[in-house]
Amino acid sequence: MTTRIKTAIGADDGAILECSGVERRFGGIVAVTGVDLVIRQGEIFGLVGPNGSGKTTLTNAITGFYPPNEGRVRLAGNDITGTAPHKVAKLGVARTFQNLALFNGMSVLDNILLGRHIHMSPGVLRTALYWWAAQREEIENRKIVEEVIEFLQLESIRHELVDGLPIGLKKRVELARALVAEPQMLILDEPMAGMNQEEKGYMSRFILDARAERGVSVLLIEHHMDVITGICDRMLALNYGEMIASGIPKEVVKDPRVIEAYIGGSHD
Repeated sequence: MTTRIKTAIGADDGAILECSGVERRFGGIVAVTGVDLVIRQGEIFGLVGPNGSGKTTLTNAITGFYPPNEGRVRLAGNDITGTAPHKVAKLGVARTFQNLALFNGMSVLDNILLGRHIHMSPGVLRTALYWWAAQREEIENRKIVEEVIEFLQLESIRHELVDGLPIGLKKRVELARALVAEPQMLILDEPMAGMNQEEKGYMSRFILDARAERGVSVLLIEHHMDVITGICDRMLALNYGEMIASGIPKEVVKDPRVIEAYIGGSHD
């Protein structure tokens, strides 16, 4: 049965990510309010809603780009509310963006390598004094990058510039960059936007395999309901920044309020 959540969700021992009463305001505009969610370890959790419903704002509140004005965010039981984005990344949260954030003029390989930056030790002096440790670190970084390139079947384009790649491959490169960070929580913001049916099928399989083989939990923001019902364990629907339905995807998508929200269009 579809659950309409109106009160805070209590702590869940199996939770990797929890939001409790999260609200984010911009001046007098309330973008999201009273949002509660619990994503369990190893779960693929869908987040849906019309354009302007607050999905990306919630993601930014979780990852520290827009700290919540109210409410708490916890990662593996630890309070990360308002933590800076680079620190959230170090704690094990990686994300992709609604608008591609790849570096044009750089190769596929170099773009993916950038995802290892949180595991790299800074400093020229350290490299000079402890060259053996730096060399060992470089070997480890390269090993993980190569594993992910193989995992996402990017070997044949590894040295190509990202500029001219089709959208499906660009999205795959961005996923690779997130995975090489070795996250425990992976947040994907519309990873299948602009893809055809075949490309969506590939991306869906890669997300499922990432969970199975790399042990990540996933928060998936997506407009394609066939994807949500096909690969998500549970989901939450937002409208005008508020929760309207939560539960098993095949039940949530039949909820009258969810149907009405999508028929009503965007709120941009």
